[in-house]
Amino acid sequence: MNIPLLIETAYYLRPKQIVYQIKRHFLKPKLGNETFQAVSCTVKIAPTIAKYQCYEDGNQFTFLNIRDNFENWNMQKHGALWVYNLNYMDWLEQDNITTEECLRWIDKFIDELPNNQVGLDPYPIALRIINWAKFFCKHPNCINQRRQNCMYAQTQLLWRKLEYHILGNHLLEDAYALFIASIFFNDSHLHKKAKDLLADMLKEQILPDGAHYEQSPMYHCIMLDRLLDCINFSDNNIMFDGQELFTTLLKDTASQMLGHLQSIVYRDGFIPLLNDSAYGIAPTADKLFLYAERLHISWTELPLKECGYRKMGDNSMEILVDIGNITATYQPGHTHADTFNYELRLDDQPIIIDTGISTYNKNDRRQYERSTAAHNTVSVGGKDSSHVWGGFRVGRRAKVTVIKDSHDEIVARHNGFGNDIIHQRHFLIDDKTLYIEDNVIGRPIEAISYLHFSPQLHAELISEADGIVKVGQITIKAEGFSCMTLTQEEASITYNKRQPCDILAIYFTKHLKYSIKKT
Repeated sequence: MNIPLLIETAYYLRPKQIVYQIKRHFLKPKLGNETFQAVSCTVKIAPTIAKYQCYEDGNQFTFLNIRDNFENWNMQKHGALWVYNLNYMDWLEQDNITTEECLRWIDKFIDELPNNQVGLDPYPIALRIINWAKFFCKHPNCINQRRQNCMYAQTQLLWRKLEYHILGNHLLEDAYALFIASIFFNDSHLHKKAKDLLADMLKEQILPDGAHYEQSPMYHCIMLDRLLDCINFSDNNIMFDGQELFTTLLKDTASQMLGHLQSIVYRDGFIPLLNDSAYGIAPTADKLFLYAERLHISWTELPLKECGYRKMGDNSMEILVDIGNITATYQPGHTHADTFNYELRLDDQPIIIDTGISTYNKNDRRQYERSTAAHNTVSVGGKDSSHVWGGFRVGRRAKVTVIKDSHDEIVARHNGFGNDIIHQRHFLIDDKTLYIEDNVIGRPIEAISYLHFSPQLHAELISEADGIVKVGQITIKAEGFSCMTLTQEEASITYNKRQPCDILAIYFTKHLKYSIKKT
């Protein structure tokens, strides 16, 4: 056990997290026998976003690009995230599933709940409450006493198991679920508690520029989708004093999040794959914008600021740059060691890419995908810019100082490799050329600047002596390096699917400069 690393990591935790980590080992709330008397559903909602097709053939599910037959609700052979998805029951909302099949699975879930350990974790409970509520609103004749009582008992259990030991998006999801349940059950006592929790979490987790503070575009879309669901339930079912005013607050927050999303997506509508982000999990930006319009929410594009991301480029070149600190300091589980990372698109085609994520399993692949070497930035002395470990942990963190920040020029520095070493990076757009300059300030030590290219492209080292590399429509010209190599690794734009990609590693000691230009 690495005690210094544990101390370094725990330093950033909130006291409440530590207290609740201890509590959850001793206090284990059980599913109760709470009942709800009114057997009807009078709640109406507007159409939501149909989910990805996960369920097929009566007994088969595909989550995270892994297809398998249902065995039980605790099947762990594909990892924790796969079985969590099974228990979320998001697939009740997919287009090609019949009402009869949905009810068969809901009843099967209720029958087998006493032996379902995974399904009684708070996070799956929260998402399942939302999905059941939406299903029963769309199919009000399907509610009966048994189904309603089970949903109500899960709601009460979630309140007793709120994820204060994790905080972050987990506790926000809990708040979303309780808020929707309070309207579904017309429960004024629950509504007040859920409303207060939700207001606190949104205030804490949504940054002034509209970004979710865990700095993952994928999670931003997920959190926005759930917020729109809350607005949908609240705006269409006014039941409680002050509810209209609170709904306005929710709409204002959604407008901020939509403004951020409008700013960060590429012109083709795809999100950048920064930190823990992958395609095929969250609703697309286009679907979120359409959902918001159905709920009569308006928004304007917001400048990227507190999230730490910046957009640069012109009509043909889009560059997304990361110059941010970790904003969710006490919950950095979805953070990578990617300080000064960037993605480059040319004419809407990915050229230089973030290598993405393919797994949440705590293994070597997960460690690599969070490492500095998996991103388009600099590693000094073989170290990561922040000490990522344990799948979802971060010890030592890079502290960024921004020196210049304009639409065509960014200069920033960080101390993530130790207080005796500073890495400074300069981004400049001039005459349709991107210039990147790296300075390692401090004692002489080998540094490597990595560039990862789209799997659809082939990189060719034209002249190592002159530092010239050609990749698709671009030419890279480097100076100040000691050597450069082209190797192959793997990139992933979605879970459990990886493709070979070319990687350029440029070795230097103190100073490196390279340009990227369309040819």
